[in-house]
Amino acid sequence: MMRDFDLPRRLAAEGFGTLLLVATVVGSGIMAETLTKDVALALLGNTLPTGAILVVLITILGPISGAHFNPAVTLVFALKGELRPPHAAQYVTAQILGGILGAMVAHAMFGLPLLELSAKARTGFPQWFAEFVAAFGLLATIIGGLRFRETAIPWLVGLYITAAYWFTASTSFANPAVAIARSFTDTFSGIRAQDLPGFIVAEVLGVMVAAAFMTWLLRGAETTKEAIR
Repeated sequence: MMRDFDLPRRLAAEGFGTLLLVATVVGSGIMAETLTKDVALALLGNTLPTGAILVVLITILGPISGAHFNPAVTLVFALKGELRPPHAAQYVTAQILGGILGAMVAHAMFGLPLLELSAKARTGFPQWFAEFVAAFGLLATIIGGLRFRETAIPWLVGLYITAAYWFTASTSFANPAVAIARSFTDTFSGIRAQDLPGFIVAEVLGVMVAAAFMTWLLRGAETTKEAIR
């Protein structure tokens, strides 16, 4: 269905979707911190809106742009030949700009400075490995969903991220554009700019390994059919 929409509309969908995703992540984090001092409850208040908005955004914008909202996911689809490199570069630009605007929108709604640099440290091997795992699982979910139940992808991704918020040490950013945007908020969901490289490298590695693994895994059915013949 993406072929029914021209590139400007697809880019607008990617930017708009990433904007709303980041506005939800940052805004719900601010609201959670405002309403409770219980960190576990605040994380739950941050988790549920994020998973929910992903279901909505992928459902309504997926038919337009593919609903990547994530440079690492876009990279994989470009390498698979499903997105031309110049278009992929424009997708990534739209995602990053949309994410930063999303942080600004969240700040404006809560009366904070539109942009502020985060001072929240998120670094070290456990955090990087957690991001590798989070990104690996996200890409595996997407590829598996495309193969077996494409109509369920909005729910699959939303539920995966909801779970990964809690089982990963990093709370599952799994998205370079979202990570960059979160460096511009010194609130519950923030991350220091100097910690971004480790996160982004781990996320990219995670999706690349997941793409290779899932490609091998899903070839099993084809190999079996050929052997039966």
